[in-house]
Amino acid sequence: MNLPPKNYEILKIALLQIMPAGSLQGNLEKGLDACVRAKKMGADIALFPEMWSCGYSIPEDICELKQLSISENSDFVCEFQNLAKNLKIAIGITFLETSEPLPKNTIMLFDRHGKLALKYSKVHTCDFGEEARLSAGDDFYVADIETGIGIVKIGSMICFDREFPESARILMVKGAEVVLAPNACPMEINRLAALRTRAYENMLAIATCNYPAGHPDCNGHSSVFDGVAWLKDEEGSRDMCVLNAPGGEGIYIGKIDMKMLREYRATEVMGNAYRHPGKYKIITECGIEKPFVRADYRN
Repeated sequence: MNLPPKNYEILKIALLQIMPAGSLQGNLEKGLDACVRAKKMGADIALFPEMWSCGYSIPEDICELKQLSISENSDFVCEFQNLAKNLKIAIGITFLETSEPLPKNTIMLFDRHGKLALKYSKVHTCDFGEEARLSAGDDFYVADIETGIGIVKIGSMICFDREFPESARILMVKGAEVVLAPNACPMEINRLAALRTRAYENMLAIATCNYPAGHPDCNGHSSVFDGVAWLKDEEGSRDMCVLNAPGGEGIYIGKIDMKMLREYRATEVMGNAYRHPGKYKIITECGIEKPFVRADYRN
């Protein structure tokens, strides 16, 4: 009998914790090179930090901001789509997307054949700061992504989305096994704890890619939590953090045992097993007043 190779169900995600090059063309070239390096390292998926096209730059001048944005059909995006097909690797490319009334913070995930599998724009924009100059996304999405180890159900949330339990919960309800989370902020103990909690309570893996130390307000520490809090044949709990990268620039591979995760999800009690959705109406029915509102750039 022909048995599958030992690592047949190990999903390898390359977190491209790299510094922007200072221009769209520079980011294109450096990003393409990083994907090639990730493929050589055995990655199934390459993930960029938040808004790689512009290095997470949000100009105060709206005209300048719009000029910095690019379309989903731009040469920049298409180059990564073509590379995904040529390298046979899934690529999650992030960019400042042209849209109305204001640009969006977007990720597009191409599968290993270069097919667009998922497009997501950040829902929870940081409207208390410079992201008040961006339009927000409308929903969360999950798609079947063909990778080198087969089909994986993948969703995405971006940076501040992490702070809202509903983001990961919706992705879990929609069937996500793995969540890709581009990021651009300091990954300190509390934010890492939030990611750990989102993975724990939903029984899903979360891979977060941040900018390295030296980029404004960033410190590296890209991470992967695999979502498996304990195993029935092992005493006590286990550390779900399978990768916590250092602060410096680099490409870091996080490995997720999909067989272990799927067996865990099929038998354990977190996630969707004992929810009572009918009792949670207050979450959606009660609005809140924002404590601080910037100028409304959307008008």
